[in-house]
Amino acid sequence: MAFRKTVDTQIGVQVYDAYHRVEFVTIDKSKKRIDFHLRNYKDANSASWISDALHACEYDINGANPIAQAYVYLKILPEFAGITDC
Repeated sequence: MAFRKTVDTQIGVQVYDAYHRVEFVTIDKSKKRIDFHLRNYKDANSASWISDALHACEYDINGANPIAQAYVYLKILPEFAGITDC
């Protein structure tokens, strides 16, 4: 799972159609929240990431896998409106 979205880097460079991937998902002790990193890459084959942001959302133990739940959460955030799945 991943999606594409143009991003502006911290040094002012715009990366068109950057590849965004959820990584390092952990479930908290209460099993009610997941924490994860959203890393942005130039493309799907890049080894080095452009930026990294930590996110957290509610976790439904009876729902889809944690990575799928992370993507569902990201898609409701305003900054990811109109993203393209890939």
